[in-house]
Amino acid sequence: MLGDEDGKAAELWSMANLGTPMAVRVAATLRIADHITAGAHTAGEIAEAAAVHEESLDRLLRYLTVRGLLDRDGLGRYTLTPLGRPLCEDHPAGVRAWFDMEGAGRGELSFVDLLHSVRTGKAAFPLRYGRPFWEDLAEDPRRAESFNRLLGQDVATRAPAVVAGFDWASTGHVIDLGGGDGSLLTALLTACPSLRGTVLDLPEAVQRAKESFAVSGLDDRANAVAGSFFDALPAGAGAYVLSLVLHDWDDEASVAILRRCAEAAGQTGSVFVIESTGSAGDAPHTGMDLRMLCIYGAKERRVEEFEELAGRAGLRVVAVHPAGPSAIIQMSAV
Repeated sequence: MLGDEDGKAAELWSMANLGTPMAVRVAATLRIADHITAGAHTAGEIAEAAAVHEESLDRLLRYLTVRGLLDRDGLGRYTLTPLGRPLCEDHPAGVRAWFDMEGAGRGELSFVDLLHSVRTGKAAFPLRYGRPFWEDLAEDPRRAESFNRLLGQDVATRAPAVVAGFDWASTGHVIDLGGGDGSLLTALLTACPSLRGTVLDLPEAVQRAKESFAVSGLDDRANAVAGSFFDALPAGAGAYVLSLVLHDWDDEASVAILRRCAEAAGQTGSVFVIESTGSAGDAPHTGMDLRMLCIYGAKERRVEEFEELAGRAGLRVVAVHPAGPSAIIQMSAV
């Protein structure tokens, strides 16, 4: 690159180039890795399996070969490299679904309109798709199921540290608000035989949670009910858990959610906010912070920011319990 003696312009170009991230997402959406694994190797075979334009697909495959995701032999046959294998649906990392632009990865395209979010402080997702993220998700049961499944996998990964981070058995009854497929509650009840629990979420997630509890043999101590954490919540439980919930909402909505929790918890229950603040409650993950801005108009927060929200909702932070990459922020009535 002319005039780039120190190579920094080329480095910056590499960072800003949209070609590679979009090519990877198209490959994930078309399930190219799975088609190759199933025996399609030429551009024609893969194009037929994916129902796409052959010549255009071959241009994409050649690009991915240069980027190291595929190998191409002298006969034009494509195979996966180690870098490309995580794009298979059954890869344990589970990244293909997050990249799928017709599934859970749809929201990630909001980054194209990041300028709107920076100028206005509002989500870019509605600008791109015409409605807020949660309304859009509710309109497509398949996308909602994919989203809930992926979140469940993420929560399950974090669950051991959350289970170990607090004496959950002492609460008697845990209500996991926005608890999705019940992954966290399943881990809590498995570790605490005397504990009872409830997932409260939208209908699609509730059905999956009920099935999960039945498979785990926990349906005598666990149930799932459809509802919204913006409405009145079941009262009298010892613990109201918001795990990776508030980072999806702006300050006003977060206060409204916490206020509902405070009403239900009363003077005897506690509210537990579980977020990726780090064990010290320090600076948030900047990449996730921008993602929350673009998709939801929300944010990652430090513990002191949760303290401010709690105060507005009639709660106070009484303890912060380390839980691996997360923190369990315990709140009670003022």
